[in-house]
Amino acid sequence: MRRKILAVDDEPDHLELLHQLLAEEGFDIATATNGMDALGKISRSQPDLIVADISMPKMNGFTFCEKLRENPATAAIPVLILTGLDSQFNRLNGFAHGANGYLTKPYKPAELISAVHKALREAGAACPPTA
Repeated sequence: MRRKILAVDDEPDHLELLHQLLAEEGFDIATATNGMDALGKISRSQPDLIVADISMPKMNGFTFCEKLRENPATAAIPVLILTGLDSQFNRLNGFAHGANGYLTKPYKPAELISAVHKALREAGAACPPTA
């Protein structure tokens, strides 16, 4: 069974890149452009993992993580933050708000794929075989 990943970012080019990289790894990908949109999509179809930016309109990534963790139905979904905010403060803030992993842009595709597989393994979700 293919694992579902929800990519959340307000930059269309970055969403397209995430979609391409993760689809090539065998994942089913859905996208959202902000935290509010993502919460709506999650209520209809729960992903196995969420890759989310921090700086987004309507609801930033920190608040988005908080909302996920407050809801028992979504509290266990792993969240990988993927952001341009690379300070130690933001990294620690991400973990404090419930992120399971934190990567900064720019990133190497192999680094992203490795972090995705690690987050899924730690959550107990089977990953598709890597090529």
